[in-house]
Amino acid sequence: MDYNINFPNLGIYLPHVGKTISIGNFTIAYYGIVIAIGMMLAVFVLTRRGRELGLREDDLMDAFLVTVVTGVIGARVYYVVFAWDAYKDNLLSIFNIREGGLAIYGGIIFGVIAIAFACRWKKIPPGKGFEAAAMAVPVGQIMGRWGNFFNREAFGGYTDGLFAMQLPVSAVRQHEITAEMWEHVAEIDGVRYVQVHPTFLYESAWNVLVLIFLFFMRKKTKFDGELFLWYLAAYGTGRFMIETLRTDQLKLFGTGIPVSMIVAAVCVVGGLTAIFIGRKRAGKQSGGEALVE
Repeated sequence: MDYNINFPNLGIYLPHVGKTISIGNFTIAYYGIVIAIGMMLAVFVLTRRGRELGLREDDLMDAFLVTVVTGVIGARVYYVVFAWDAYKDNLLSIFNIREGGLAIYGGIIFGVIAIAFACRWKKIPPGKGFEAAAMAVPVGQIMGRWGNFFNREAFGGYTDGLFAMQLPVSAVRQHEITAEMWEHVAEIDGVRYVQVHPTFLYESAWNVLVLIFLFFMRKKTKFDGELFLWYLAAYGTGRFMIETLRTDQLKLFGTGIPVSMIVAAVCVVGGLTAIFIGRKRAGKQSGGEALVE
């Protein structure tokens, strides 16, 4: 396999981007390293935000561990279910996540359930629990998407735009190469490259914007948990648009509809609706309190 990754229109040429690093007899995937770094940064943001909300750090850490384990399982289950043809003939490969195959929306869905459970277990008000998690999630995603860079996955179709990325044909899954990408294959020094949208980069950058937005919104919320709803709506907006570019979409059974686009749309509409209802209720409550005073 060839290891080059190029961004020709930016003048960036990376001659050897490995997928793993060896320490003694141990081989560690960069994908896992990046995910681990993302988790550590998420913990930092979670505990810092938790202190602002008056939550105990020990309780948050316990909740975090439960949520992370459940989220990873959910991310894998979601991916395997909607990519079943790739696993049905080799069931043991389901447990090999070193090569990727984690769907963020599966992690979010299972993570939400885990947060609700952990809050009940640790006697944390659910609204505050979700409020604390709101900014930690995109931080983890910002880093986590770079795991896709090392794995040469989560890219889009052909482009000759500014951020166009060249990947060796030998380094990507062949079924993710579209007819248009084949038509524009470039050969450099005997190596064939597809030139694609680096959608992992787009999503990482979008999550930076989401995080900045949440940072400024954190003191403008009207009820506990509102910030997490803003996260769902903001992330869903970007994910819906980015998903239109990807060539590795997970499709709804028997249709050509990308599952993540459906989930993203539900998150946007559901999140904004819940915010509207929550703010309306909060306004009535504050008005009632003022009347009593």
